[in-house]
Parts: sequence; C-alpha cells; structure tokens
Amino acid sequence: MERGWRWRHRGNAHVIADEVIERVRAAADIVQVLSEFVPLKRAGGDFRGPCPFHGGTNPNFSVSPKRGSYHCFVCHESGDVFSFVRKRLGLDWPSAVKMIGERVGIEVIDVPMRAQAPDPNAPNFEVLAAAAEWFQRQLTDEATGREARVYLQQRQLDQASWERFDLGFAPRDPQALRRYLHSLGADDARLVEAGLFVVREGETAPRPRFRGRLMFPILDELGRHVGFGGRALGDDTPKYLNSPESAVFQKRKTLYNLHTAKQAMRRMGRAIVVEGYLDVIRLVLAGVEDVVAPLGTALTDEQAQLLVRYAPEVFLLYDSDEAGQKATFRSGLELLAQKATVRVVTLPENEDPDTFVRDQGRAAMDRQLTLAIDLFDRQVQLLERLGWFADLRRRRLAIDKLLPTIRAARDPLTRDLYLARLADVSHLDKTTLSTEADAGAEQGRRRMPGGPPERASDEPMPEDFGGNDEAPLAPLPPPEGDRPAWKGRKKGKYGTGPEWKTTNIPPRPRRDEPVERALVRAMLADRGIAERVAERHPPSSFRHPPYAALFAALLEAPFHDDLEQIGDRLAPDALAALRELTDGSVEISVEASDIGLSLSKLDARVLEFRIDQIREMMRTATGAAHDELMKERLELDAEIRRLLPIRSPRAKPKG
Repeated sequence: MERGWRWRHRGNAHVIADEVIERVRAAADIVQVLSEFVPLKRAGGDFRGPCPFHGGTNPNFSVSPKRGSYHCFVCHESGDVFSFVRKRLGLDWPSAVKMIGERVGIEVIDVPMRAQAPDPNAPNFEVLAAAAEWFQRQLTDEATGREARVYLQQRQLDQASWERFDLGFAPRDPQALRRYLHSLGADDARLVEAGLFVVREGETAPRPRFRGRLMFPILDELGRHVGFGGRALGDDTPKYLNSPESAVFQKRKTLYNLHTAKQAMRRMGRAIVVEGYLDVIRLVLAGVEDVVAPLGTALTDEQAQLLVRYAPEVFLLYDSDEAGQKATFRSGLELLAQKATVRVVTLPENEDPDTFVRDQGRAAMDRQLTLAIDLFDRQVQLLERLGWFADLRRRRLAIDKLLPTIRAARDPLTRDLYLARLADVSHLDKTTLSTEADAGAEQGRRRMPGGPPERASDEPMPEDFGGNDEAPLAPLPPPEGDRPAWKGRKKGKYGTGPEWKTTNIPPRPRRDEPVERALVRAMLADRGIAERVAERHPPSSFRHPPYAALFAALLEAPFHDDLEQIGDRLAPDALAALRELTDGSVEISVEASDIGLSLSKLDARVLEFRIDQIREMMRTATGAAHDELMKERLELDAEIRRLLPIRSPRAKPKG
C-alpha cells in the first residue's frame, strides 16, 4: 500500500513520504517559526503572545515547544507548525511542508504516485502483517490457543487486551503457517527473508522461527509490521525470541509501541521507557499512553534519537533489580548524548511496572512518576547513601563514577548544572571538575600504567554502578594505611575473591589467553557464568580483546537474545572468536572445578600485577618503607601459592 500525504495536482496523484514529513516536523523549531509572525515571550515552559488569527492584544496565544503545538484560549485555534503556516499564509499542505523543510535544510520532493518506484520492502511488510493476523486467529482458536490464553489470564489480561495489542500464538505445527502464507502467494524465499522461517545447515525445507510462543507483533514508527517477539510458554529457551535482523527489522532502531505512543509523547512532552512488552501493555491499559520499550535491555543511540524526536523529556521506568538499575544508567547516557532531560523512576524492591500497576493501580504509578528525579541526582543519591563521599579516597572514586555522566551531557546547560551539583556534594571547585571532565576522556588520573583507555564519554556507567539502595554498589577499597589491598577475601554470591579488583591490568603475553578462552567457552554454555565471573573480574580485565568483547556482549545482552542476535552486535574479531568457540567440533565444558581454577588464575594475575608494582617501588625505597614493601610482596607470593597450589604462576619452569 502506498503511504504518505497525497493530493491531486493537474489530474495526477502526488505523495510526500511520511518519513520526510516526520523528519521536517522533528527538525522544525515551532517557537522560532511562529515568532516571525507573533511577538512571543517565555511564560514558564511555554511562550505567550497575542493571537494572530483573531487579532487579539492580550497574551492568550500559547506556543509549546515541548509539544510542538500552539493554542489560542479565546478563538481556540490550534495545531502544529504546518497548520500555522497553512492558515497564516494561505498555503496548501505540500507547500507548507516544503516551506518548513527549506527552513530546516531538508529537501521535500513530491513524487507522482504513478512514477514512484515500488517499495522493495513492501512484500516483507505484507507477509509479516498476514502472519500477524494468522497468529491472532490461533490465539482465539478453542484448542490451538488454550495454553497461551491460560497464560494471559494468569497475567490478568482479558480478550479485549489481546485484541487491542494484536497478540497472537505460534502453534508447534511446523507447517501450518507455511501452508497459509503459501496460499496467499508467498514463497519460501520470502518467508525466510521476512524472518518468519529459517533454513538450517544441511536441510532444504524451512522451519518456523517461532513455535509454541505467545506472539507480540512489532511495528515500526509508521505502523508497518517489521517483526515479532515470541515468549516461550513452557521450558523452551530462550525465554524471549525476537525476529532476526532483516531489511525491515533492525532491533537497535526500533521501539515497541512507538507507532501508537508517538502522538501521546508529543502531547505530553515526555516519553516513558520500560523494559518489556507486558510492561508497555499494562501501562497503556491503565491509561498511560506515552510508553515504549527497547527490544533489549538498554537503549541504543538510534533508539535515543527516536525518542527525542517526539519528546524532550524521558522517564526511565526499569525493573527494580540490579540488571534494571544498570540498564537505567546505560540508557540515561545515550539520552543525555541526544540532549534529552532524563528522569529516573524508582519502584519498590522486587517490583516491575507490570506487577506494580496491576497491584497498585494507575494512581500509584502517577505518584511514582511525580517522584522521579534527574539521572545525575539519582546517581549522587546512591553514592551518598552508601558512604562514597565519607573520606577523601572514596570521594575521588565517587567523582570518577560521576564524571562519565557529565561528559555524556551534550546540552551545555545540563552539563553546567551537573558540574555545580558535583561541586556541591564533593566540596571541590567547579572549574577544577570541569577541567577533569574535559581531560578524563583522554587519560584517567588514576589509571594504572599500561591499562586500557578510559571509557568514552558516551559509554555506559561502570559495571558496578547500580543496584538496590540497601546493597553496596561495589566493594569499597580499604582506606590508605589499612591492610594490603589484596587482603580480606570477600565472600560473594559465587565464592571468594580478592576484596579489591581492577579494570586496568596491563597487557601480558598470550599465555593469559587459555584461561580467558576457557571462561568464555563456559559462558557460552551457561550465560549465568558471565555474571559469576564479572563479580570478580569485569570484561575490561581480560587481556585478549576478542574475548573481552565477547564477555562484555554476553554480560550486557538480555537472556532472551540468542547467540545469533549477540553476534550481530560484535566487531569482526570478536565475531570470529564466537564462531570458533561455538564450532560443533568443540565440546564446551562447564565443570565447576574448571571455572573455579580459571577464576583463581585471574585472581593470581591481579596479585602478580601488584607484585610488579612493588618491585618498581622497592628500587627507590629505603629503610622501613623498603621492609614494608618486602613484607607485602612475600604475603602476596604466599597468597598466589594458596590460589594455585600446584605451581606458583610466577615460578620459572624447570629445564
């Protein structure tokens, strides 16, 4: 079906693509355009002036930059930037779009429909829409959809809810959908290209990608079917499975429910971001319409751009668990880079938006939204509650954790406000902090020699930033003068390890590669192992770059992503490592003893680095200082022998 705005011109139908209209609308500054016709003055978040339509003299004409609209409280004229120039200058619709497009530097071309090239993706949109309708019928089928209906009823979603969001069910019959789409004229090549079927190696007949799953249709910004999210109803893995990347579906550029939420986002001047499909559905059913979800955990740069196109203020409403907190801060940095105002909504422990609204209702959610605080304030709040500003050493660490957020803020005023807030809480000069923020992207002052580059300004917060208010964000390094940093082994969820950890271990020879390889192979077999390893050694401590990148990808990816989806986000060297490690001829072992030994080797590696530091310090130390260093070195050697009792990793091989 042809899309876009159509009109008749000398007997021929013309069209301006919807994508072009939306780009022009998003780029236009309505205040700047209307101020050429109306003297406007700021009044809070809006602008006021006399109405140009009824010739008023009082400031009854209001212009809202957040909503991109105007309204007169006397004559009730209202609209957007296009309708204003149409009415004020007597232009037709295409001329108004072209005029505004010229002002913002976007070329607007009206194409005769009969001369317009067919959309090469149209067949994919059509077959996906047909599949969505078929999935919906399966859900309501008395026998086929019974399991899915029981699940939805358990989640307190009735049939009106299913129909409103076009939910469906993919039965286990491997040929039913194929037969139906064949009857509509779609061949197997089209079914595979649209992401509905896959052809496995060594087979010729395609298999359905989704079987025995509750189906959530995914539509793009313009309301076209581009893919599906399927939730397993039994023990199938992964729990959630998305359509693969294709010509019409790029997960990083898509937001669930944006096609219906965008008008509410414009109207409200805000967007609410949640984690999952059911979170979106529950909020919309409760009357909160300006809500979307990324098709993963944290927002991508492209998704952040989509959001700020419709709303300058974004509320992050993620789950209250640790993963949700981490995703909140990662998403916040992406949004700050797009000059958005970012607010964090905090839910009670063990709650998510779906359960909270279902149990507490819309009014309780509105209260939580009212209590939302700025992203930077939330980070400061967490650090203050946990004592990170209690002494000079911890204060320095707290500043290092907050500087990436300041660097991510592209809006100058927001950046200045953040610097002022940090100066207040740290009792440091604002100018000094600004200098540190500017210089920090090149080389951190506290980096160890030979360590990896500091995170870029728009990268996520460190892995240990986030979590519940009651739990520490990360083990706090002991104050100066206490026991050596390696002492006092920390009992954690998965075992013991050095109380301190570093993400800045210098490059070593490739003899380090086998232990990293063994751990990454285990992570591929059991994704939970990635979390276990990260508690003691984050990805940045790995010295073999492809394994470090693969470790980070496994740690950050949602559990419903399969390896194919994870591979789509990897650089070539990391993708090559993934393919080599998942070769069918390689048996992946996840013996607990093997994992424990590998972690002990990494622990020993950290201690080795400290010994190298001590050696350098001993060259110039004298007297009591030299004796203290020697004592610490001997203690570290003993600890390494305890970690690796077979042979000290520092001992030279005989022969």
